[in-house]
Amino acid sequence: MPTDRVTIRRLDANDARTTIPALSAVLIDCVEGGASVGFMHPMTADKATRFWTMVADGVSRGDRLLLVAHDNDGQILGTVQLILALPENQPHRADLAKMLVSRRARRQGVAARLLAAAESAGLDEGKSLLVLDAVTDGDAARLYARSGWQRVGDVPNFALMPDGPFCSTTYFYKSLTR
Repeated sequence: MPTDRVTIRRLDANDARTTIPALSAVLIDCVEGGASVGFMHPMTADKATRFWTMVADGVSRGDRLLLVAHDNDGQILGTVQLILALPENQPHRADLAKMLVSRRARRQGVAARLLAAAESAGLDEGKSLLVLDAVTDGDAARLYARSGWQRVGDVPNFALMPDGPFCSTTYFYKSLTR
């Protein structure tokens, strides 16, 4: 799917709530495809709905920013979040979290577009630093490195893959400027 047929959009609290089924489908697809994004097999619709309800609540409070990528038919292909609610001594930064792209839309520039939009949204929110973590040497980590994110280091056995084995995580940061 050419990226010119993909639109990136920031969701408000109402949109976040109405898209919970579609966001849940993307999350389930990613976890079932082996993505280590905080969930274990089996990835159920109930778990996904609870997660996205929590995210929508965070958007409503202004604690999170939620972006989606959708095709011309309005079908959600991917999503990413910026966690804005951080300790008071860190007003200048946000955490980039839950970069998810459905398997059918991968390797088509959707993640790169979401990442660029998240960086721009971070600037719009007055942030000068973004931080994230990704499975060491995974597809996402390679995307972040290609996109100018600086690798900080690896933590072995940080998390579990959805099917049980340990995985290492790599921390990255990016300083934002216009």
